[in-house]
Amino acid sequence: MARTAGSNSGGPGSWETNFGQGFTTQQVNDMNSQLSQTRTQRVRAAIFPETLESGTVFPYPQRDPSNPTAVQKLSEPSHMLKQAVTGILNYQDDADLVVRLTPELIRLLSSRDPNTVAPAQLMCNQLSKKEASRIAMAKSPPLIAALCGSLQTANQPQSQIDVSSVLCNLSRNAAGLEVLYVGGVIPLLVKLLGSSVEKVVFLAMTCLHNLLLHQKGSKEAIIAAGGVAKISQLFKVNNVKFLALASDSLQMLAYALDNVKEEVASSGVVEELIRIMSSAEYEKLLWTCSRLLKVLSVNARAKVIIVQNSGMQILGALLQPQQGPINKSLLSNCLWTLRNLSDVSSKHENLDNLIQRLIVILDSGDLNWATCASGVLSNLTCNNTRNKTVCTQVNGVHGLVAVIKLCLENDVPDMTEPAICALRHITARHPEANTAQNSVRKEAGIPMICEMLDRQQAGNNWPVIKAVIGLVRNLAISAANVDVLNQCNVVMHMTSLLQYSFGILQQEASTGIQENPDAYDGVKMEEIVEWSTAALHILARNANSRAAIRSLNIVPILVQILYSQNPNMIRVVCGLMNELSREEEGARVIELEGATEQLQSLVHTNDTHIAAYSASVLYNILSFTDNKNSAAEYMKRLSVDLTNQMISENRRENEMVDTPHNFAAEDQWHNQDTEVMQSADRVGMYGSDL
Repeated sequence: MARTAGSNSGGPGSWETNFGQGFTTQQVNDMNSQLSQTRTQRVRAAIFPETLESGTVFPYPQRDPSNPTAVQKLSEPSHMLKQAVTGILNYQDDADLVVRLTPELIRLLSSRDPNTVAPAQLMCNQLSKKEASRIAMAKSPPLIAALCGSLQTANQPQSQIDVSSVLCNLSRNAAGLEVLYVGGVIPLLVKLLGSSVEKVVFLAMTCLHNLLLHQKGSKEAIIAAGGVAKISQLFKVNNVKFLALASDSLQMLAYALDNVKEEVASSGVVEELIRIMSSAEYEKLLWTCSRLLKVLSVNARAKVIIVQNSGMQILGALLQPQQGPINKSLLSNCLWTLRNLSDVSSKHENLDNLIQRLIVILDSGDLNWATCASGVLSNLTCNNTRNKTVCTQVNGVHGLVAVIKLCLENDVPDMTEPAICALRHITARHPEANTAQNSVRKEAGIPMICEMLDRQQAGNNWPVIKAVIGLVRNLAISAANVDVLNQCNVVMHMTSLLQYSFGILQQEASTGIQENPDAYDGVKMEEIVEWSTAALHILARNANSRAAIRSLNIVPILVQILYSQNPNMIRVVCGLMNELSREEEGARVIELEGATEQLQSLVHTNDTHIAAYSASVLYNILSFTDNKNSAAEYMKRLSVDLTNQMISENRRENEMVDTPHNFAAEDQWHNQDTEVMQSADRVGMYGSDL
């Protein structure tokens, strides 16, 4: 089919004809004129477009939109440079303006006419909003003094807002903080906390908070100005951001100062903190309140108030949030606070949920959290049958053994003490004690516990050694554990500790010099003698253990202890002798070492436990003599009451008294974490108040 002229045939003539379609001659001429503009004009349009007439546009010879031309690439950095230069010029202009206005502002602020002073206050407020102006104002102490003094003339709400705004803005840099501190502005800021204008109080609190964070000496100045009492009165304000500032400020003021803690505890703040912690959702407020509670939790008055207001339960609920991720800093603060409070909570019930949450944390894998949770459990289970039972029922043994393993893996055996103490508590004197004793064996905990004896004897960590001795004694109550304990040479360890500690006591007796309370980390050697002998007493119920004890030749030491003045030591020695004398070889050794005379004397002591054990040992010795009539004759001379007591005591376990540990009694730091709000959140393993 023939093609008509002008059809889109693709030929050269057709292309030239179609190219001009849609454009007038004038439009073509305009495009040619724009394309002929020089490079200088395009650069001017790219870098300084404000110099062109409105609506002027210069086309760029750009074929590919994704590949900008050199002029286009230069456009953005050129704008940034121009803005920076402009900013520098304006910055200097702002500073120069303050310098020029300062004399006049001082004159106006010093006027006695409120109508004159108020505009000057407003002007200072406007100037302080720019950084250059703030720095220039900070370099003029007379201006700051005049501004603060102006409130005596113009003290209307707006005047207070303007002045407090200036002071708050000045506290945003080091020069401003310095002039506020040196210029004695802190008393005015404390006074402004009592203003009826909410914004003024917020600004003053912000300024004081900045001073506490960054200006050395501000803490003492705020305390001297009565700032603690003023801030303590503000915790009923319904503003979460303000409460966060107030609680963080009080925390910095109270840290390491017992008198400030006492003042805060007496002001009603503690009750308000508990109320806030129970209902607040603003995370930063929860964090700052928990920090303050951690500081206050070392104060005896505050401890009681927190516990009486269900603080343990409220803090425990925050250990496992119902929704959202765990705030690690908040959890740490709650744990340390619970640890400090736990010694006064050992007799409290209704802590089942807290105990369960703490046991979950034992398996967290975090060494600090796990050891801290162990410390809380150690105190909560101290002489508290209910808490011991709950801890055992929710598999607390597994978690506590895991903590010991974690400490050994991280080569920090000294940190095992809380976990060992907790295990010692839950393995005695409650209905589930036998279950707990056997669970330690099933969790493969006995070899690790015995390993602790090796490590701690080498390092002479006596608090841990004492705790391990008590735990070994409790574990030995279960007959199923004794074979495992013997495989770990626990008899040898106990005997070695008995010999070492008794040797120290003999040395002190010969020299007349009493032991330094700090020489053994607060542990008395008499306690080591008593506890190691008590452990041997329980172990000696097993025939293999008795044989091991006899082979180590400690009977001479036991006989010497019978002549001591310590009734606890005498009682456990008599109990051990009672077990050893059940076999003829043991009875013979005791008799040959000359114990009979002292045992006869002890039968008549007022301590019925000692009397019963002594009588039983004598009876066992006599029972292995050739003259059976002598044994029968001796037993007739014992009173009926003493005989009954003896029989019951033969079945009775030597009980060791547990006491809760006051972690907050010490003030040590072990690590430090930096947190939000530009403040250090210091965390201590034992007894820091932060």
